[in-house]
Amino acid sequence: MPWLTTTRSGGTGSRHRGIARAAAPTTRAVIGEDAFRSDVLATAGLDDRKSSARYLARAQELMADAVGAERAFFSTCGSSLSVKAAMLAVAGGQGDLLVSRDAHKSVVAGLVFSGLQPQWIRPLYDSRLHLAHPPSPVQVARAWEEHPDAAGALIVSPTPYGTCADIKSIAEICHERGKPLIVDEAWGAHLPFHPSLPTWAMDAGADVCVVSVHKMGTGFEQGSVFHHQGRLVDPDQLSACADLLMTTSPNVLVYAALDGWRRQMVQHGRSQLGAALSLAEQVRTEVEALPGLHVLGEEFVGTEASHDLDPLHVVIDVSDLGTSGYAAADWLREHERIDMGLSDHRRVEATISLADDDKTAARLLSALSALTEAGDLPAAAEVDLPSAEELELEPAMLPRDAFFAAKETVAADDAVGRIAAEQMTPYPPGIPVIIPGERITAELLRYLRSGLAAGMELPDPADPSLRTIRVVARH
Repeated sequence: MPWLTTTRSGGTGSRHRGIARAAAPTTRAVIGEDAFRSDVLATAGLDDRKSSARYLARAQELMADAVGAERAFFSTCGSSLSVKAAMLAVAGGQGDLLVSRDAHKSVVAGLVFSGLQPQWIRPLYDSRLHLAHPPSPVQVARAWEEHPDAAGALIVSPTPYGTCADIKSIAEICHERGKPLIVDEAWGAHLPFHPSLPTWAMDAGADVCVVSVHKMGTGFEQGSVFHHQGRLVDPDQLSACADLLMTTSPNVLVYAALDGWRRQMVQHGRSQLGAALSLAEQVRTEVEALPGLHVLGEEFVGTEASHDLDPLHVVIDVSDLGTSGYAAADWLREHERIDMGLSDHRRVEATISLADDDKTAARLLSALSALTEAGDLPAAAEVDLPSAEELELEPAMLPRDAFFAAKETVAADDAVGRIAAEQMTPYPPGIPVIIPGERITAELLRYLRSGLAAGMELPDPADPSLRTIRVVARH
């Protein structure tokens, strides 16, 4: 990891040694002086264009080689930047893009930034589990039939629940039309490195895929890579779009962690991920044996469900305890100091990673056992869950036009039938229910307001309590 060890003579190294000395003592005590000393400039300091040692270029080449992609690009601004860059490179600043409606809020930001018209691919909605599975190849083919002039397609796989799409079939459907497939694979950075994991997007034929190494890998927050292959997306344009969006002062510690993750996976990934998979299987079995808890597995995979499942995502239904996933996650944090990766109206999720071992697994199991015996769990508040049909809103304006339109703030009840000027995104997992440009319905307002009462977080609206909503002003 050259960024951690290499400095240039002259001002750059001296400057960062000076910052380390000048930083507040309490900050140095917590972060450590080495973090400041290693935070060297990438441009005009470590790896600039005129006197480059090609550290970054070489690290990206090694990453691409490690996973079998043709090219890899590092981002220090998370997969939120990477997916926007991919959208811009594929569709430019106008036209249509097929987008899976279970896309992350960063995709909506990309729509606002670019001015693209989304043509939604509806995911498979499971009315029994009340969650969305990734879209099927049939749904993608239908979307292409309805919108043959779209520039490309974007889907999410794995989902935050670890469920995966049939990327190979979807890529073939796109390529039959000469159109590229982007896969938001933020939860799949580890997939290329073990044969028992779901198929990685590049191996399945995707043209661009985006991964967040900080999720299932050992990178810092904001560490992301997008991979590219084939001729349907111009790699120079992809790089230029990323450069347009990203900072001109990237944190080289993030770059170094991405490079270190690649080396770790090449040398030890198969054995380390094999150990994590074995541990996850053990955890799934032992959690299933706890009274009132059920680990979802077979329900996630099938003809009318997902194509595959990453077993490192341990999704636990707590509804038989008479409480909600929101309340269970809050209880575990308060009483057991355990943070769950995701919670919803009836589930919590634990993700098993390379960092886990028998000790951390035992702590999780002890905490879940205590949860099942707790006498003070709040009863699950009723959430007015929408049907699949009620989730489909009328697109009345481009997301960009609605976001930048003149706005007015109205009482929530008066927003029914109006065009949303802000997005409303339960978090986690960060999938918008209403986006700018869609016409607000009473059914989805009831869902969001009942969800808030049950413990849902809704960070996007100007009024997170949803007493008022910002809508496009009437002319």
